[in-house]
Amino acid sequence: CNTNVDGRQKVMYALTAIRGIGRRISNIVCKKCDIDLNKRAGELSTDEVNKIVAVISNPMQFKIPQWMLNRQRDVKDGKTSQKDANFWYQAL
Repeated sequence: CNTNVDGRQKVMYALTAIRGIGRRISNIVCKKCDIDLNKRAGELSTDEVNKIVAVISNPMQFKIPQWMLNRQRDVKDGKTSQKDANFWYQAL
């Protein structure tokens, strides 16, 4: 993702600055990455950031339920997926 997040906010709320990521999906991403929800975004290590990017880019691989994703049965291709900032900026 090409989005800067505020390092002073807690991780779950800082991730919502990424377009296409809400509080529910950011909560489950943090849980799948085993990141403490009370940790600030500026305190994340490089490995933790890479885990977050991996889960956001391919949530179905990490067993995030389909009903939590923001593109359910897309009109064009019929697939369910999670679209984030990179997709939305390319579409504009």
